[in-house]
Amino acid sequence: MATLRDIKQKIAAVKKTRQITRAMNMVAAAKLRTTQAKMENFAPYAMKFAEVLSNLASRVEPEIHPLLVKREKVSNLELVHFTADRGLCGSFNVNSITKAVRWLKEQGAAGVNTRLTVIGKKGRDFFRKGKYDIRENFTGIYGTVDISFINKMTMGLIQRYLAGEADEVHMLYSHFASMAKQEPTLVKLIPIEPPKGEKAAGTTDYLYEPSAEALLIELLPKHINVQLMNAFFQQETSEHAARMAAMDNATKNCSELVENLTLVYNKARQASITAELMDIVGGAEALRNA
Repeated sequence: MATLRDIKQKIAAVKKTRQITRAMNMVAAAKLRTTQAKMENFAPYAMKFAEVLSNLASRVEPEIHPLLVKREKVSNLELVHFTADRGLCGSFNVNSITKAVRWLKEQGAAGVNTRLTVIGKKGRDFFRKGKYDIRENFTGIYGTVDISFINKMTMGLIQRYLAGEADEVHMLYSHFASMAKQEPTLVKLIPIEPPKGEKAAGTTDYLYEPSAEALLIELLPKHINVQLMNAFFQQETSEHAARMAAMDNATKNCSELVENLTLVYNKARQASITAELMDIVGGAEALRNA
């Protein structure tokens, strides 16, 4: 049975852990407010940009630009995969990695070669241990990504697609649905696909000047820029929300553990006092009977 000193030391250690988790929760909350504001300001622009590009693509022949041409046979795929640089955010990284692994296995079973562009230390470490084909990896860049980095990344993806090194380019990031829900989301970046069926029929009718073809050629690379930037904002916001929730749960668990340990401490202390009283009473009784 644990002594009173051991229980007291354990209570002190749990209280210190609670202070750390509470501080991490507050830091995550502060970062979340900043990144969420950026994401909410940028998301409508990204959605509208995608809508306009899809509308443009549906009006012209795909052969007008190679980024619209769908390859007859897909033999090589590239996946841009996002994870966090740090842990302590619950199942956030695991969910994203699990979905990526499942998708990569499906492509491998279909005889398709896959390569990865990995963003985040957690994903890089996992896929490196699994001996996946990693083309590029970027770590420690969240919060510092600017348009020049996005342009460079986009040009690399486009060049590999045009050179035939990748027949399709996909992206997997965590979409911020709510504070309690961050969904790993897989989207196709290249080639750009126009809407189909009812979705195409229901799109807004735009008037273009200059021609739709000229605008499309100019805007296609920018569309990929916008989608990548939006993915960075969504990923970073989701990470902070997941870490905030995880640290909040950890703080609550520490408080419950302190209460339970305090109860155990009080019971052990009461038992110790009772034992001492019994010894005193027994000694006094022995002296009286002597």
